[in-house]
Amino acid sequence: MAAPSISHSGSADSSSTFEDYSLYSHLSDSELLQLAIERSLIDTHGSAAATTAISTNSTTTQRPHRHDNKPTPSAATSNQPPAASTQNPAAAQLGAHYSSPNPPTVKPPDPKTFVGTVSRFMTGSGKRMVAYYKTDGSLVHIAPEPEEEEEPLFRAIREGDSSRVKALAMCPGTNLMLPSKPGWLAVHQAAWFGQEACLRMLLTVQPGMINKRASGGGTPLLTAVSRVHLGCVQLLLEMGADPDIPNYEKETPLYKACERNNPAIVAALLNSGAEVNTCCYHGWTALQEAASRDNLEICEMLLKAGAKHNVRNSYGITPLFTAAQNGQLAALRLLIKHGADVNTQAADGATALYEATKNGHTKIVELLLSQNADANKPGKTGLLPLHIAAQRGSDTIISMLIVVTSKARVRRTGISPLHLAAERNRDDTLEFLIKAGFDVNAQLSEERSRLYEDRRSTALYFSVINNNVDAVRMLVAAGADPNLDMFKPLLVAVRIGCIQTVQLLVEHGADINAGIPTHPTTFPAVYMFSMKYLPMFKYLLDHGGEALSCFSCIYGGQSHPPIKTSRPGGNYNPDQSLPETLQTRGVQFCEMISAPSISRWAGPIIDILLDYVGHVTLCSRLMEHLDSYSGWSVIKEKAALPRPLLQLCRMQILHLVGRRKLKRLPLPGGLIRFLQHQELSLDDS
Repeated sequence: MAAPSISHSGSADSSSTFEDYSLYSHLSDSELLQLAIERSLIDTHGSAAATTAISTNSTTTQRPHRHDNKPTPSAATSNQPPAASTQNPAAAQLGAHYSSPNPPTVKPPDPKTFVGTVSRFMTGSGKRMVAYYKTDGSLVHIAPEPEEEEEPLFRAIREGDSSRVKALAMCPGTNLMLPSKPGWLAVHQAAWFGQEACLRMLLTVQPGMINKRASGGGTPLLTAVSRVHLGCVQLLLEMGADPDIPNYEKETPLYKACERNNPAIVAALLNSGAEVNTCCYHGWTALQEAASRDNLEICEMLLKAGAKHNVRNSYGITPLFTAAQNGQLAALRLLIKHGADVNTQAADGATALYEATKNGHTKIVELLLSQNADANKPGKTGLLPLHIAAQRGSDTIISMLIVVTSKARVRRTGISPLHLAAERNRDDTLEFLIKAGFDVNAQLSEERSRLYEDRRSTALYFSVINNNVDAVRMLVAAGADPNLDMFKPLLVAVRIGCIQTVQLLVEHGADINAGIPTHPTTFPAVYMFSMKYLPMFKYLLDHGGEALSCFSCIYGGQSHPPIKTSRPGGNYNPDQSLPETLQTRGVQFCEMISAPSISRWAGPIIDILLDYVGHVTLCSRLMEHLDSYSGWSVIKEKAALPRPLLQLCRMQILHLVGRRKLKRLPLPGGLIRFLQHQELSLDDS
């Protein structure tokens, strides 16, 4: 990690510098090394030297990945040529003033015999440095890195001085077949910089260089193609360069020309007999590369030259699939015209239509469907293109796919497009699919339901758990049943605390008194999630929530056993924390209200419940809660027998008439409100 930059001024003698090291004694080894390098660069006159953080120049270049996981060009064909070797002696090293009491040696060690580590750094001003360390980590020598001078021949080529190139090439003792450090010959240098005259001169003197490879495996022809030097390409082909020699990634000059999107070079290579169906390391052909770039001119040339449109790469992908995947309409039309299979599938089963849908290529989907592409072939997850379109919210693509997708095939996938639209909150798509006639009560298959911990099964559940009120409204208005899921959507809505969703579900028949199969209770399970929100708790009671079961207790006035909330090991097990009787009957209300997070609400909860029951007897546990706070004594009086006649009459009328028919009774409005328990409404909370 680079250390923070340090600046200093004035003369720098050894004593002051040593004090600086004391000041920076808290720095890490790398930071101290930076400081040593900076001090070593102070000139002999003691002028100020502003220094900056050090960065290493030996990092490995990371090549970017393309969408198809095919690697980019190799180092031999990158944007910078390898550094040429030099036969000149190293430049004299600069003198350095070291502030350390034990400065490194002045003479650098011999790299061939040195035992230790050699590190190269670069200062913020661009000065290259080299440091030698012993195996124990101690610094042996540090100095500016000697600069290598470019060989005269390579320099003349770079500058395009053909006469000097000729003189140097024909000089006695010059060996043009001798590579530089990275295997870079003079002919590669000429091809890299596009120096045709120099290239011709070199090949005239030494024709044997024409097909020599550089360190990455690239020939001079491949180098010229990579740099898009048409003149050099034509010259090399005229002088007999082999157009089919690949680099070490098996990329041929023709493939590279397609990658560079250059029709003129492609034509030159094809006219020289280049093989059109050679695959690179990842199985890509020149045609597939051209199709991915939608170069119609190159694709036509390759197909006329015999390129096969059904060759698959290592992922099972054909050129047509690649064109569809990348939204290349012109190339796709051309490939279809030449007989490419529109139903081609990749190794994972995905079709070109599936891939085009996933990437939202509307025109591609339209073209494939016009050519009778099969919309009923699923991808590796079992989803059809229609599912993917619903997931993306692509209504235009959905409208095209609906008419060609079998609803029976959709059912066999075990998931409806409605599920995916609801899961991703695609409200417009959800409305579109409902109008198209998709079943709002379609349920996930058992296999897909098991993928969710709560075992959800309906689109309504997805919308409720996403707290999407608009989607819930659309689904229930279209007839969605709120009672199909194992864990009822109403329980989720109450737990989230969304009163709008709760009202929508209750108005459309949600079972307020439903339980949870995996966690049985003797009272409506929805109360577990609403006890801290009394207005919602009252709303549920007003609309049919059962209250009498909350006062049912197998212990009655007897002492209740203590509630164990955890086992000795610390893992909670609800079955082992209850007596055997409760394990068969379910958790009782008096046990649930005794939970530490709810017990402080016990008085108001019991007070509300008493308004919805007649004669009841409070068990000893409920009495304990009411006795725990003096302000709750009035609630005990309210529960005392006999209950008021007015309350008993209300309960009897509700029992005989039913809540839904109360408004039809010829009674004053105040009395109707009393019968409906509307002394406190949600709006009053």
